Amino acid sequence: MTILTWIILASLLGGALSVIAAALFALNTRPQYLGGLVSYAIGALLGAVFLDILPEAIHLTSNVVAVFGTVLLGILLFFTLEKVLIWRHCHHEHCEAHEPLEQTMHDHGRSGAMVIVGDTFHNFIDGIIIAAAFLADVHLGIVTALAITAHEIPQEIGDFAVLLHSGYSKLRTFQLNLLASCATLVGGVLSYFALQGMQSVVPYLLAMAAASMLYIAVADLIPGLHKRTLMRDTVQQVVLILLGVGTIALFTVIAPA
Repeated sequence: MTILTWIILASLLGGALSVIAAALFALNTRPQYLGGLVSYAIGALLGAVFLDILPEAIHLTSNVVAVFGTVLLGILLFFTLEKVLIWRHCHHEHCEAHEPLEQTMHDHGRSGAMVIVGDTFHNFIDGIIIAAAFLADVHLGIVTALAITAHEIPQEIGDFAVLLHSGYSKLRTFQLNLLASCATLVGGVLSYFALQGMQSVVPYLLAMAAASMLYIAVADLIPGLHKRTLMRDTVQQVVLILLGVGTIALFTVIAPA
């Protein structure tokens, strides 16, 4: 398959799978399973960053300092965006950015609309990350798409919760999230054509992608796990994080670049 075909398939399948999985969790399954899913997503994100994305970015450039400088800049950038624009999606029930949920029942859908706009932008950025990864290496693109899908599922579940509380029907909530996921395809295809003649910037886009995933895992997802302090919960979290890392590591072994 061509690189463009890989990008299109990864963007479409990743977006659709995350929305469908989120719908199954949000509409049919017990909410306590979300914590396990978040733990697994953390492991997948960290595994992708340290086992694939950063090593590939370093391999593609002779300026390693610039790559790590880009990661540092990216972390600071995402922190600033989170502060100024509040584009972060929460993965736990009580969230400062979304509370009080009961008030969203009376906002005529404004909170739900804001979530969809934010999710569309986020998905567009994911498409850029996926395209940059595939342009560097097909194997890296697949691993990156898997990691993004893993963290998109708990994010989409949070979106479902806000939309339902904003008064949207279950069908409309599913349709809006599915439509927002198409932004991943748009971002991926546009980036493919934009980056074709700019291979020299790919290592730095990968570094920015690593910063994004690292920030999401460490600043957004991990703090929520600290709310569960029982030893049993801690052991479960560690095991699932290791399982997420192990998934990426196993894929690296069976399908090396």
